[in-house]
Amino acid sequence: MITEWWSGLDLMLKVLWCIAIATSLIFVIQSILTFVGVDADASADFDTDVDGGSFDGDPSMNLFTFRNMVNFLLGFSWAGILLDSSFSHRSVTLLIAALVGVALVAAVMFLFKWLSGMQQSGNIDVHKSAVGCVGKVYLTIPEQRTGAGKVQITISGAVREYDALTDGDAIPTGTPIHVTEVLDDSTLLVESQESLII
Repeated sequence: MITEWWSGLDLMLKVLWCIAIATSLIFVIQSILTFVGVDADASADFDTDVDGGSFDGDPSMNLFTFRNMVNFLLGFSWAGILLDSSFSHRSVTLLIAALVGVALVAAVMFLFKWLSGMQQSGNIDVHKSAVGCVGKVYLTIPEQRTGAGKVQITISGAVREYDALTDGDAIPTGTPIHVTEVLDDSTLLVESQESLII
């Protein structure tokens, strides 16, 4: 029965069905890889330095990628199959199918942009949040910025570990500290809480 159905299709529908089946399988595999944390575009990125190929310098918004090609062909092929008998001219069907493919690419790109923004919004900006936070020394901090130790501080309810320097005497492990300055994204200037007790 499948053989009869296939032989009854004209060339364009056969091509569309082949594209639809192949891209649907690739789309499912890409989706599974994305949800388990593997970037399906990592080894198949067709991005070039062409102006307009990406938006706002965001690598998640690259236009010429394998994922976007699959999304376009997925939308194009399924729309072409579903709309085949809806219009008297096939050129109209193909035009609408191409528009559906472009719309699918745009929708998926902006979905990934939105998800990426949600992920970034959960990150802590140490420059804005760390000054004034309290914690404890994890690895002894040498005196007068002669070396770095490590501290654990609580920022926005989460315990974070950073390299730490001090301008005063050495601060041993376990000593309560507070942050006086952020030197860079991974290094803090701290002061012993005990030095404030008179």
